Amino acid sequence: MKAERVVCERIVFGDGAIIDIKVWRVPAQMPGSKHFLKYLLFYGKPALRLICYDNERGKGDHRHYDQHEERYGFISIEQMLADFRSDVEKLRGERI
Repeated sequence: MKAERVVCERIVFGDGAIIDIKVWRVPAQMPGSKHFLKYLLFYGKPALRLICYDNERGKGDHRHYDQHEERYGFISIEQMLADFRSDVEKLRGERI
């Protein structure tokens, strides 16, 4: 089984900020994660990461706020997308 794309979404805001969401179902667990998903949820501007959720190989589920990195307690795709959206809305100061 190859990786299967589950979510692929891109939003470009008038101020140049970008949301880029990619989630794949993979045939084997990513090292450090306890599920069969590979994901990258990005919010920022070109060459400027402001918020990012990912599960880079060996690091497991985690999120970045600017230069700060912390573990993320993955529950489900739906919860992760809601948490990401909430973080972006707080940073932007508006609902998206």
